[in-house]
Amino acid sequence: MQSPHPMVELWRGGLLESTHSGHAVIWGPGGIEAAWGDPSTIIFPRSSCKMIQALPLVETGAADAAGLTEAHLAFACASHQGEARHVKMAGDWLASIGLGEPDLRCGAHEPGDRAERDRLIKTDSSPCQLHNNCSGKHCGFLTVTQHLKAGPEYLEIDHPLQRAIRQTTEEVTGETVAGYGIDGCSAPNFAVTVAGLARAMHAFAAASDSGDTRARAMHRLTRAMATYPELVAGEGRACTELMRAMGHAVAIKTGAEAVFVAILPELRRGIALKIVDGGTRGAEAAMAALLIRAGVLDPAHPAALKRLGGKQTNWRGIETGWSQAAPGFPG
Repeated sequence: MQSPHPMVELWRGGLLESTHSGHAVIWGPGGIEAAWGDPSTIIFPRSSCKMIQALPLVETGAADAAGLTEAHLAFACASHQGEARHVKMAGDWLASIGLGEPDLRCGAHEPGDRAERDRLIKTDSSPCQLHNNCSGKHCGFLTVTQHLKAGPEYLEIDHPLQRAIRQTTEEVTGETVAGYGIDGCSAPNFAVTVAGLARAMHAFAAASDSGDTRARAMHRLTRAMATYPELVAGEGRACTELMRAMGHAVAIKTGAEAVFVAILPELRRGIALKIVDGGTRGAEAAMAALLIRAGVLDPAHPAALKRLGGKQTNWRGIETGWSQAAPGFPG
């Protein structure tokens, strides 16, 4: 087993203060094209695999039967901020299929969006499940469940939906899942290798609307994410800002505990990475470095500099340090 590779450094006062290390894989038409750390490391992909979890939504015909738009498909892959538009979209989606907020099984938490959080405080209101960052995914889950006429407890590991997601995960990663854990939204999260996750992202990148059922589904989901980055995350978030910076030509998705993936259709490449310390800062910077290496992200773009290579400032605006890619990464 290879050790995690140093990927991101933070400097202060001319001294190295912190280093983020991890595992990363770029998968192309011929297989692994570049790797750092150990590609065989088993990880929980967390929310980075939401486009995989959304494949049954399209492949079963549930999305078309429910009249879902491209925006809905992007939202099904989201880890959103709980902005007002996100909350409304989740509520309207459920109402359109004859369901409501109580039918969700994701749980409630305070929204990440400050304006919506302040609105709740000022009106003495409590957050509901529509505010959950995974409510879009769960709306998709419920749409499939309804289409399959399956039971309402769609998060149970032996539910038809979760069996379909497990099978789909194994097919697109090319490996048997190593097990599963329960995600923050209570859904099963199937463990795979970093290489397997990159292979799946390559499959999405290589898919076209003239392929088979799976290829068409992958193409639709990738296009939806890239077209509606504001629904995938939200204002100020890395996924939204970086997809905009890349001209809506690339789809990227973060996951908890510092997992990050990218789908590069024009290059037919997939990327997956995991920062071992679980820090979002490291994952965002490492993904920015890999996207710059691939030639799809301008290193001078403000969205890139915000994650890598830009000045670090304190609350008074005084420069305190900077971030940079570690030596040898990404090469």
